[in-house]
Amino acid sequence: MAYEKIILGMGNPLLDISAVVDNAFLQNYDIKLNNAILAEEKHLPMYEELAAKDNVEYIAGGATQNSIKVAQWMLQIPGATSYIGSIGKDKFGEEMKKNSKLAGVNVQYYEDETTPTGTCAVCVVGGERSLVANLSAANCYKTEHLKRPENWALVEQAKYYYIAGFFLTVSPESIQLVAAHAAANNKVFSMNLSAPFICEFFRDVQEKALPYMDYVFGNETEARTFSKVHGWETDNVEEIAIKISQWPKASGTRKRITVITQGADPVVVAEDGKAKLFPVILLPKEKLVDTNGAGDAFVGGFLSQLVQEKPIEDCVKAGCYASNVIIQRSGCTYPEKPNFN
Repeated sequence: MAYEKIILGMGNPLLDISAVVDNAFLQNYDIKLNNAILAEEKHLPMYEELAAKDNVEYIAGGATQNSIKVAQWMLQIPGATSYIGSIGKDKFGEEMKKNSKLAGVNVQYYEDETTPTGTCAVCVVGGERSLVANLSAANCYKTEHLKRPENWALVEQAKYYYIAGFFLTVSPESIQLVAAHAAANNKVFSMNLSAPFICEFFRDVQEKALPYMDYVFGNETEARTFSKVHGWETDNVEEIAIKISQWPKASGTRKRITVITQGADPVVVAEDGKAKLFPVILLPKEKLVDTNGAGDAFVGGFLSQLVQEKPIEDCVKAGCYASNVIIQRSGCTYPEKPNFN
């Protein structure tokens, strides 16, 4: 099987500005741990404040880009992955390009002339993270860029697609184009619930994309928010995962599988009206550096086995392995070679 450009990701490329903070910092900016939100006016001074900290780190990020980089790392096959998103023509944008090339991903960025590259404040307290994204240029992605022959070629070459739910806030029409192509050509289309606010405030575009999703990823908080928004009146993650997997599909060629992570608790996989639980690799608290990128890494690991047509338990194992590696490091970074078998 030819693996070249087999996976295509589309999303918001962001430069993570990551630092350890305290609870007072979180309260001051009205942010919660283990949440992801879009920056408002009141959050803007935070970026300067983080940048001034001694322990600040700059790491190329953005949810989808993280997952694609991890899939590329796990596969160890040059050029197996591609990624599309929007950056600014600036220092951070150049940094992003350099970083992605080093990671071995085929990137096709749309470069916005007037808007700076997007950033994400990663506030770490006791190893847990809170994300505040200032999308900037990432918010400027245009469908015209996707339709350019050299970029649409990436869509046609790919057999698997992954898009984080965050991209629903930017270019739902680009998502629909790729989703429809996947359905028409019997390819595998997957998305992530990504954050409670996506399920709450971008419900319409999320519901429009859902029928095309062959795999739905998310964590327990997002799943419970999805349930609440849809009036399902259950907090039981297994029940919710089953209900999501039974949502009507745009094409009947394959059934939908829902994969919900729960931090240190077992991963829930729902298909065929049943839910299975898979244990995660437990990590002693003192080895935890930060959880930034853990969910993204899980998806990257999972996809790396999915494209090799491995059974679902191998996909979950690879996801757990990748997230275990990432939480022992700062941000979504990894050693030179994976040690997964």
